[in-house]
Amino acid sequence: MAQPAPPLVDRRARTKSLFADVWNLPNLLTFTRIVMIPVCLYFLDKGDRRNCYFSALIFTLAAFTDLLDGYLARKMGVESVLGKLLDPLADKLIVMATLVWMVPMDRIPAWTTVLLLGREISITGLRSVAASEGVVISAGQEGKTKTALQMIGIIALLLGHDYPLSYAGIDLGMVNVAAVGRALIYLSLVFSLTSAFQYVGLLSQATLAHAEREREADPPT
Repeated sequence: MAQPAPPLVDRRARTKSLFADVWNLPNLLTFTRIVMIPVCLYFLDKGDRRNCYFSALIFTLAAFTDLLDGYLARKMGVESVLGKLLDPLADKLIVMATLVWMVPMDRIPAWTTVLLLGREISITGLRSVAASEGVVISAGQEGKTKTALQMIGIIALLLGHDYPLSYAGIDLGMVNVAAVGRALIYLSLVFSLTSAFQYVGLLSQATLAHAEREREADPPT
């Protein structure tokens, strides 16, 4: 039997609520982060020291807005479904875009980018499946360490040139910032794969616990 269409008033209320979510400050910051992606890539594509600096600066500002929009959403009490969708999407997009763009620039090997992006897509799918079953998988310490290393590593890769280093007035010579960035990305890859296996284990445990609670709540007759 066909289900009756939802009342027109309810549809209008949901549309109005969605429109309001678009214009709250945390979601506007998230939209700004998405808009920053092509700007970041524009300067990166120039390749020279000055433009790479601007690219790294824009990425750093985007990372800051990621911290700020979550804080504001909780502080202002305006956490929304739209924000929960867009916030992680914006993070994935800017990381994926910059890593892919730097492969032909020889700043990061293709295999590293494939592994990192494959891991992100897989974990996002895993969390979606878990959420559909009523199971929430929170980020562990390894995942948070991965994110921190990845962000710092990408900023170093975006800078991409040799820079002079000095300490306490002593000239320590030129530092290959891109090499430092690659080292951090390789280290983040270790944490990425470790946390991925942990997420799989957590999903298995959480799914079993969820099924057990359902059996207890609705015992067989």
